[in-house]
Amino acid sequence: MQLIDGSPCGRPTLLPLCRQFTSKGFLTSQDRINEKSVWCCGWLPCTPLRIAATAGHGNCVDFLIRKGAEVDLVDVKGQTALYVAVVNGHLESTKILLEAGADPNGSRHHRSTPVYHASRVGRDDILKALIRYGADVDVNHHLTPDTRPPFSRRLTSLVVCPLYISAAYHNLQCFRLLLQAGANPDFNCNGPVNTQEFYRGSPGCVMDAVLRHGCEAAFVSLLVEFGANLNLVKWDSLGPEARGRRKMDPEALQVFKEARSIPRTLLSLCRVAVRRALGKYRLHLVPSLPLPDPIKKFLLYE
Repeated sequence: MQLIDGSPCGRPTLLPLCRQFTSKGFLTSQDRINEKSVWCCGWLPCTPLRIAATAGHGNCVDFLIRKGAEVDLVDVKGQTALYVAVVNGHLESTKILLEAGADPNGSRHHRSTPVYHASRVGRDDILKALIRYGADVDVNHHLTPDTRPPFSRRLTSLVVCPLYISAAYHNLQCFRLLLQAGANPDFNCNGPVNTQEFYRGSPGCVMDAVLRHGCEAAFVSLLVEFGANLNLVKWDSLGPEARGRRKMDPEALQVFKEARSIPRTLLSLCRVAVRRALGKYRLHLVPSLPLPDPIKKFLLYE
C-alpha cells in the first residue's frame, strides 16, 4: 500500500492517507500515530503530523491532533510540526497547532525558530499568530536553558536575532511587530551579550545593522521610538569612505544623526520606561489596565 500519493507538483497529498488510516483503524493506537516512518523527503523519518503540517493540510493536522498526535514531537532534524508549517507558509496549520498547545518557539534541538523564519520571509500574518500564543521575540530561549546553570551562552552574533534578520531582508512590518511585542531594540536579547566576540566588521547592535543594510528611514525611526541606545553605534570612528561603502540610505542616516543630536522627549522616555517595567511577557495585559484607551494605545504603539 502506498502511504502517500504524490501530487503533480511533487508535494505529498495527505487526504487519501487520512482516509486510509481512518477506514482501516490505523489511528486507534497512540504508539502508531506518533510512529516515525520513512515517508517524506526521500529518507527522512517523519510522523504523520509532521507530513500533514509540511503539506499544509489543516484538516488532517486537526484530525491527527484529535486522535492523539504529539504536537511537539521532533524529527531527526529537531524540527517540530509547527516549525515546518511556518517554513512552508501554512497559516491555517500554524494556527491549528498553536491552538492545540504547540510550543511557539519550536525546539531547542533546532537552531532556527518559527519566529526567526517568519521574520526572515516577511510573513507578518504568521508572526502575529506566533506572538499571540506567547512566542519569545528575543533569542533568550535558545541561549539560556530553562535549568539556569551557573554559566550561560552569550550572544556573540546578531545573525541569530529575529529583529536583525527582519531588517536584513527589509521586512518592515515584521520588524515593527517584534518591537511592539517587546523585542530588545539593541541586541534582540535580554541575556548576556559579548560584542567583543562578534565577527570582525559585523554590526555591533541592531541600529548599526539597520544602517549597514541600507534600510529605509522607517526602520531607524522605529528603533528610536522603542528606546534603542544610539550611542552603541560607533560611527564617529569611521571615515566618510568607510561609510560610503556601506550603501546606507541617506534619509535613514539623516534620521539617525538628528535623533542622536536631539534629546528624546519626556513622553517618549516615559513610554519606554513603563514598557520595560512591565516586561515583554506582560505587554498583552495592557488592554486590561484601568487606564484611558488613548494611554493604552500609546503604550502599545497603536
